[in-house]
Amino acid sequence: MTHADAPSPALGSARAGGPPSTPRSTLVVTAHAGDFVWRAGGAVALAAARGEKVTIACLAFGERGESAKAGREGRTLDETKVIRREEAERAAAVLGAEVRFFDAGDYPLTETAELTDRLVAVYRETQPDVVLTHPAEDPYNGDHPAAHRMALQARILAQAIGHPGEGDIIGAPPVFCFEPHQPEMSGFRPEVLLDITEVWDTKRKAMECLGAQQHLWDYYTDLAVRRGVQLRRNAGPNLGLAHSTLAEAYMRPFPQIAKELA
Repeated sequence: MTHADAPSPALGSARAGGPPSTPRSTLVVTAHAGDFVWRAGGAVALAAARGEKVTIACLAFGERGESAKAGREGRTLDETKVIRREEAERAAAVLGAEVRFFDAGDYPLTETAELTDRLVAVYRETQPDVVLTHPAEDPYNGDHPAAHRMALQARILAQAIGHPGEGDIIGAPPVFCFEPHQPEMSGFRPEVLLDITEVWDTKRKAMECLGAQQHLWDYYTDLAVRRGVQLRRNAGPNLGLAHSTLAEAYMRPFPQIAKELA
């Protein structure tokens, strides 16, 4: 089997080495209804294709700040929420994930103890092996850093045996922060490049479910091509990677745990 034919490595694959007793679990904490598709749709589709459980915690629909098309059409906020919910549900189904809507409101997405506790409950229920969320910086959209902070705070609280709430405490799942729309302005550095070539058609189909943000379809296609070029360049010239490699980029807010440097 060549490298090009081999399955793409899983994010947080330090636990690999034998089949787990229960399916691995991925939790995606996303500010708005479309964010998980543009930024992490490939990772979600790869995990689902491996038979893993993927849960999307969607904090807001993006009805105020990320639905300009609906606004120009004269849609009310409630009508826009319905549109965004249906789009996100279709996209999640294409990717093979379950999506849960918190309807916390956007622009601004306000950090509250109640919302964080709702995330704690999801952490404890899903027992994630991997967490995907926004990075800490985004000067163009304060909702994204707010989602990041609540995602990390809930991860900490879900580990605390004394924190109230149902469910078993969790371990310390690795966190991967997906790429923001303006990476150069957000302090984003591609530390992990994930090969999503084998599921690209699935991601593109999910993207096309998001008619409210059709202007982003080509942008994120071009980004996948650029990150694929970087992946090939960093993988070395003799590994047999297909020329049409596509990729997603991630950052790590916590150290990678390993027994071997590779």
